[in-house]
Amino acid sequence: MKTATDALVIKEMRMGEADRLITLLTKDSGIIKAYASGAKNIKSKRGSATGLLSYSNFSLSKKGDTYRVTEATPIKLFFGTNSDIETLAISQYFCELCLVFEPNDENAEEFLRLILNSLYFLTEKKKNAFLIKAITELRIAAISGYCPSLVACGECGTFEDDIMYFNIVNGALFCSKCNEDTSNIPLNKTLMNAMRHIVYSQFKDLYSFLVPDGDAKILSDITEKYIVFQTDHKFTTLKFLNDVR
Repeated sequence: MKTATDALVIKEMRMGEADRLITLLTKDSGIIKAYASGAKNIKSKRGSATGLLSYSNFSLSKKGDTYRVTEATPIKLFFGTNSDIETLAISQYFCELCLVFEPNDENAEEFLRLILNSLYFLTEKKKNAFLIKAITELRIAAISGYCPSLVACGECGTFEDDIMYFNIVNGALFCSKCNEDTSNIPLNKTLMNAMRHIVYSQFKDLYSFLVPDGDAKILSDITEKYIVFQTDHKFTTLKFLNDVR
């Protein structure tokens, strides 16, 4: 059986001297693995199209559960020689998020759209890198069934307070009067509005906001803690990111 699809390479593994086993994030089938014969050869036309963080059009053949790349044409290569180490680290973290959350047929298209847009804004330096990281983390959580409840205080229904408090264990929100857990994370209005926007906005508006750089870093730390707790996964790319920043 033969099929064609646009997909992002989120993992690559060298097989022998010249072959690659690549993991693809597709919009129709979620995550699949495919063998790319000869992709490591210098003269191979498949080389750039099958590299990590390449968004390409793939022609695939399938026999049993095994996919093989028959043709690959790059659409967008997200890294050039001028990519900085922090951008690379965050981008590789996005790939690991995909592998951990494993989008299925139902949410794969939205998942791929999110990752591609985040990579674009990140690599083109369109917004603060840690704001893009926070957007990606929290929206992935919402897509994947880990959506926090940010509409109002979980106890009294208060919509807004000068400081609201966020619980990373159950994703609940509390006002200052109802907050009884000292481990809950305080959110000023900027952080609260940003988190609500990320979770509840239509996709076309997802990236259409800004926060001060200091708040972007705080927001990134909060969304990271939420992701790590909810998945109970030790992200190797996060360790790398924290080491280089």
